[in-house]
Amino acid sequence: MSIAEYFVKNRIISWLVTLILGLGGAAAFTGLGQLEDPEYTIKDAVVITSYPGASPQQVEEEVTYKLELAITQLSYIDEIKSISTAGLSQITVTMQNKYDKHDLPQIWDELRRKVGDVAAQLPPGASTPLVNDDFGDVFGVLLAFTGKGYSYKELNDYVDFVKRELEVIPGVGKINLAGVLSEQVFIEISYKKLSALGISPDTIYGLLNQQNAVAPAGAFRHDDEYIRIYSTGEFMDVSELENLIIAGAGSDKLVYLRDVADVYRGYEEVPSNLYNFNNQQAITMGISFASGVNVVDVGKLVKDRMAELEYTKPLGMEIVHIYDQPGSVEVSVQGFILNLVAAVVIVVVVLLFFMGVKSGLLIGLILALTCIGSFIFMAQMGIDLQRISLGALIIALGMLVDNAIVVVEGILIGMQRGMSKVKAAAAIVKQTMWPLLGATVIAIVAFAPIGLSEDSTGEFAGSLFWVLLISLMMSWFTAISITPFFADLFFKEEKHDPDAELEDPYKGIVFVGYKKLLDTAMRFKWATIGICIALLVVSLYGFTKVRQAFFPPATTPIFLADVWLPQGSDIRYTSEVVDEMEKWVLQQEEVKQVTTTIGAGAQRFMLTYEPEKTYPAYAQLLVNVNEPEQMHPMMQRLRDTFAEDFPQAQIKLRNLEIGPSPSGKIEARFSGADPDVLRELSEQAKQILRDDPVATNIRDDWRERSKLIRPVYDESLGRRAGISRADLDSTLEMAYSGSAVGLYRDGTDLLPIVVRLPEEERADSSSYDGLQVWSPVQNQYIPIKQVAPNYDLAWEDAVIQRLDRKRTLTVIADHDVLGVETAAQVFERVRPQIEAIPLPKGYTLEWGGEYEASNDASVAVFGSLPGGLLIMFLITIFLFNSVKQPLVIWCCVPMAVVGITFGLLLLDAAFGFMALLGALSLIGMLLKNGIVLLDQINLEIKEGKEPYQAVFDSGVSRVRPVSMAAITTILGMIPLLGDAFFVDMAVTIMFGLGFATVLTLVVVPVLYVVFHGFKYRPLDSMK
Repeated sequence: MSIAEYFVKNRIISWLVTLILGLGGAAAFTGLGQLEDPEYTIKDAVVITSYPGASPQQVEEEVTYKLELAITQLSYIDEIKSISTAGLSQITVTMQNKYDKHDLPQIWDELRRKVGDVAAQLPPGASTPLVNDDFGDVFGVLLAFTGKGYSYKELNDYVDFVKRELEVIPGVGKINLAGVLSEQVFIEISYKKLSALGISPDTIYGLLNQQNAVAPAGAFRHDDEYIRIYSTGEFMDVSELENLIIAGAGSDKLVYLRDVADVYRGYEEVPSNLYNFNNQQAITMGISFASGVNVVDVGKLVKDRMAELEYTKPLGMEIVHIYDQPGSVEVSVQGFILNLVAAVVIVVVVLLFFMGVKSGLLIGLILALTCIGSFIFMAQMGIDLQRISLGALIIALGMLVDNAIVVVEGILIGMQRGMSKVKAAAAIVKQTMWPLLGATVIAIVAFAPIGLSEDSTGEFAGSLFWVLLISLMMSWFTAISITPFFADLFFKEEKHDPDAELEDPYKGIVFVGYKKLLDTAMRFKWATIGICIALLVVSLYGFTKVRQAFFPPATTPIFLADVWLPQGSDIRYTSEVVDEMEKWVLQQEEVKQVTTTIGAGAQRFMLTYEPEKTYPAYAQLLVNVNEPEQMHPMMQRLRDTFAEDFPQAQIKLRNLEIGPSPSGKIEARFSGADPDVLRELSEQAKQILRDDPVATNIRDDWRERSKLIRPVYDESLGRRAGISRADLDSTLEMAYSGSAVGLYRDGTDLLPIVVRLPEEERADSSSYDGLQVWSPVQNQYIPIKQVAPNYDLAWEDAVIQRLDRKRTLTVIADHDVLGVETAAQVFERVRPQIEAIPLPKGYTLEWGGEYEASNDASVAVFGSLPGGLLIMFLITIFLFNSVKQPLVIWCCVPMAVVGITFGLLLLDAAFGFMALLGALSLIGMLLKNGIVLLDQINLEIKEGKEPYQAVFDSGVSRVRPVSMAAITTILGMIPLLGDAFFVDMAVTIMFGLGFATVLTLVVVPVLYVVFHGFKYRPLDSMK
């Protein structure tokens, strides 16, 4: 008993399988996690080390170099980037793409050990290096807290309260705050009073450190008890600091700290990161989700809890969503499901029109069961509902009906030829089961380079392969099992007179037209082949005119404006400039809200957003507009206005990206030892880019050199006064910015104690001559000019970037996001000019940006492509036990470029990574159709039919299933034309498959006849 007969005769089993697929799939669907983008592991960690007082070069040589040397001993490393600035080392460590989220925790532990081992070798004054491996956390809910009229402390206290309440919600991973200012205890000491009293500042520093230090006081035994000793005297309140006695030993005066200083709590004067929301100071809260959860459900729990806490919110405080991933996911998933339903409806309508009501409904039912049943295996494999997996189901729709169409078509033809339903089903399943399996496996293997790619882009789009594997194998199983069962239920068996002449099932107008076309092509077979070759050559030339783009921008109505002020700008000045920018933006009627982060990038609120590192001269505006179509006009107006009103600022506008996106679309990396040579090379490259009419945002990552004041310390004068260089630096620090001299304990918080001059005495750039420094030899304050008579003005490289332990200066540029040209077109234009720049010996040029990312992705995909193609070719050989016949199909594969090129040029679509995947899928579709056709030819020749007529009749018999599969796939792609992420793939598949169908039905028979040397026969000579 064949498998078809088994399912037809065992109806209970068939109904059980149907219920499992239908109800089980529906239940699995409701339990699937929902995400905006697939889960993706950011393979970066950041090692941060502070070295207060050190120059960028000292940080590079004494801290960064040693840490890099230790880190490179790890075998997992792919790339090490470092930024050395004054007093701070930031090293970004990127691991190789082959390591996933299961491997990384162990790798981060080893990284910490390596960094910990070298920490003891760092210079005195350097902090313990901090390894941050949470750098890649995605905070899908980003909230802004503002409070007009409230103090910063009141706002911060309320944010902290809400944070504690939300942390306990099931499904919430981490909550991170940004824009938080560090609280400090300020002691403003008057030098005038200290000088009058003759008290050394070191005396005060020592007392502050000793008085609040935690030290053991011992313990003793009393009878049977062991009692700990704990002395009083520690500060319980900031006001108690004022009562600290600072008179020296043996002094007859009782001098308190309050006599010479004001003591109070406050917040850091020079913050590292500030946030504004709608031109008000804000604190932002980023909420990430636990792995595998349904973010829509967790997002609702968060909103419900915040609604419950509404009564606790002080009047006037506001909580606003900057980014709401659960809301976006809900809209996105609903939109994809509607697209999926629309695609299914389109497929069913096409089938109803071309194959009749019963056949259309039957194939539509099988299609629905296949799609729904796929959710069962997706749930088992942990594949969530997200952009890629749902898109894969739509891509698979056309291929999912292929197998069912072949089986239903075979049953109908068999019944027209007088066979019973069961026999017709058994015959067609027996005939096509293994060829269909081979063709299905080939279609799956075409996507294997994606699933097997070790690149980050492969990880991002990898679920495409697994969903197609599940759904296509499911379609093969349903085609040979429950399709015959439902065909037995749907179709009515008609009685046929065994002596009557059988009706020709291929007498319709479509078949007649096809017969004439195929007859002409086979009659002029060499002309047909010549036309195909000519079309291929023309299309290959046309392909050079196709726009190239790695990944498209998102349609989310948010755009980013990066603001770079001259290097050396104070973060408070940056805040003032951006404040004016915000006011203008908020006056525009298209703008819904604007969020600004100053000093660093925002929290990573979506997977493809790459936050900028810490730079005081940097700010970023996240502008929300009401509708996506308003973005480009608003961006153009913003760019023109800011260029006129803020000439000191460099503005970079960009959309949110859907796929992986480098910081600059075009990056030229110059590596070498001498900063002067690197800057000279970069200037030449930047001039070439400035001369290009489209290149914008031209800059380099070393930024401008910045000013440096260098007091000239006279060692002989200093020794006479007993003043060291460290004493000089300490005095200058206190006078200009304040010195941290200890810690004040306040419950769980440790607040830095910062000593500085009162505001009226605080030094500025013109008060150097009036500064005084304590001389322990003379036991009094003396003018600072007695040990540092003058000072010099110098320039320094404020930012030193390194890549893989080599100094590397990167020239960065972008294409005009408001123009029509892509980054790839600009790159191809400037590349030969920049590569023509003569490089001194020991200096190198490498390309980064989109070119590098695209190459890495293509190399990863094409690295496994030869193996995939070999497997596909071997399968075709095993299926036909021949080499000649598979070559007939494989000769048609390059011809798919004709349709792809025509479609991309016609609709002005770009050929990027997703279009590449569409091209790979075409290989599988083309081979699948060709296999079914060749199998029919071999069957008819085996049954004794004349070879030429067998080829001709086989082509006629495959018209309906091949055309139906192509039409359903092409029309099923229509919903994807409105999706920015899938539109290029949809265009590639629609036009490529349209031409591939012609190849299958016309060119494959022609090549088969040519390869086997069959003689042409006129159409009227064949019955």
